[in-house]
Amino acid sequence: MNKKTKEISKPTSRAIGKMIRISPYKLNLEAKSIRGKKVDDALSYLEFSKKRISNTVKDTLESAIANAENNHALDIDKLYVDEAFVGKNMVMKRWRARARGRAAKILKPFSQLTIILKEQNIEDTK
Repeated sequence: MNKKTKEISKPTSRAIGKMIRISPYKLNLEAKSIRGKKVDDALSYLEFSKKRISNTVKDTLESAIANAENNHALDIDKLYVDEAFVGKNMVMKRWRARARGRAAKILKPFSQLTIILKEQNIEDTK
């Protein structure tokens, strides 16, 4: 097994949101807020969040729920967000004209969001 790939056990599901146009720092604030929560609690949190990126995080979470239901036959009522982590993606580089014929860099970062859901068992609640 390669170090970069993580083996996912049977009762899990995941979804990856790529090329999300926000900095990883800001996206991680939303990912941190849903980590460890039950799926319905996380969805309701993202529904009423005032942050712009919460809709994209909600779409990725709904995709992970659909993957759990259709691909892995997991019970939606028992699902919780096991992991939600953010990675860097490409950076668009732009420039802005400044005085005396100079230029200033403008960096527009993109991020990647991975959400892993697990089915909560009786042993996990103890």
